[in-house]
Amino acid sequence: MSEHEGEKPGDAEAEGTGEDEELIFPEEESGEDAEAEATDLDKAHAERDRMREQLLRIAADFDNFRKRSRKEIEEVRRRTIEDTLREVLPIVDNLERAADAMTDATEVSAVAEGVHMVLRGFEDIANRLGLKRVPSVGHQFDPTCHDAMQQEETTDHAPGTIVSEVVPGYYLGERLLRPAMVVVARPPTSTDDQAGESSADGDGGND
Repeated sequence: MSEHEGEKPGDAEAEGTGEDEELIFPEEESGEDAEAEATDLDKAHAERDRMREQLLRIAADFDNFRKRSRKEIEEVRRRTIEDTLREVLPIVDNLERAADAMTDATEVSAVAEGVHMVLRGFEDIANRLGLKRVPSVGHQFDPTCHDAMQQEETTDHAPGTIVSEVVPGYYLGERLLRPAMVVVARPPTSTDDQAGESSADGDGGND
């Protein structure tokens, strides 16, 4: 008897069925992966385009904002200048009237009074604009708001005291607009020092 006679057909079919199981080919998997990658790439491109459009829109909005802000600043500046000049023009008018009056004036006191009136008008306008004069004469020298033009030897004032004002200084609000140009007191040179210097000069001449 052959050794194969005892085999059952069912066993062979069972073995055949095992060999015929469905196989997944690498080609089919690669195709699906490529399709998925293409879909992801399209999404990335779409997101890139969306972000680019958003950035361009933001850049355009910022440019418009910058132009609008510059225009508004220029407008505020122009109005500020106009308001200031509108305040100052009456002073110029009064000065012109005073100059015309000087030609026919017979008394100097009348002209002086007119000039003082103009100055008082300027002080009123300065107060409205927040312009304040820097304190100087009689105050201690302060380098943050004073500019020393020269020093004056004196015993009437303590050293560092401002004895006279050459050009007034002004604050605009809390900001220094212009420092005051002043003359500052200093102690006089002592007689002993002068005598010593004179003696030294004389000794040098004898040599």
